[in-house]
Amino acid sequence: MAKGTYGYSGFEALAEILEKYAENSDNFIDVLEIGAKEFESDLLKLPKPISKIRKAGYTHLVRSFSHRKNKNEVEVGWGKYYGPMVEHGTVNMDSKEHVYPLWDKNKEKYYKTMLTKLGFQNW
Repeated sequence: MAKGTYGYSGFEALAEILEKYAENSDNFIDVLEIGAKEFESDLLKLPKPISKIRKAGYTHLVRSFSHRKNKNEVEVGWGKYYGPMVEHGTVNMDSKEHVYPLWDKNKEKYYKTMLTKLGFQNW
């Protein structure tokens, strides 16, 4: 009987692969941050509609996108308090979505980047 046909070499190879993935998944927050940075970069490239505000020190909503890394999560969002109001709308204003459509359009790219960092190139 040839070695590997009915032996344990397949299980040993699987164990080595799983160990590699386990090592990489220990730093899952860092992997999420890589995806968040790429998403943030794409958000900052969105076209900036002309604003009526011209005062000094004003930062356009699109230029305020950033990410924040907490203990067990990474958040991407607006640097302005009114960002969610623009995205979802209010009683007095229609929504002007920009974050969710961009995510839906490019989410496979972000997933692929994160999976590659974890070592899952074939997924």
